[in-house]
Amino acid sequence: MSIVGMIIGILIGALFGGLIIWIVGKLGLGLEVSGFGPAFVAAIVIAVLNGLLAWVLSVLGISLGTGILGIIVHLVVAALVLMVAGNWVKGLVVKGFTGALIGAVAIAAVGWLIAWVLSRAV
Repeated sequence: MSIVGMIIGILIGALFGGLIIWIVGKLGLGLEVSGFGPAFVAAIVIAVLNGLLAWVLSVLGISLGTGILGIIVHLVVAALVLMVAGNWVKGLVVKGFTGALIGAVAIAAVGWLIAWVLSRAV
């Protein structure tokens, strides 16, 4: 893959991530977003934080687990990452840890729904 292709892929992923965060913000499910710009920046921040966290955990040889316990751990980690992004991105307000959990579930659900709709359209 060329570097241009990789950059385009990252931008498309960030656009979809921003769209998902913006939609969840409009639904009032644990977070508020002042517009698409902050949602786009939040998607980039979340992607970078997730990448760094995955790298650190792999270097340390730590797995987040599988099964229902793994799902719960991943959800808590996603909520914590969302809270950090809420502190760093102007225009993104996360309503506490409970709001971050609800927001993380909503982001996952909306992302799944968009992917499902797009897979049916192709």
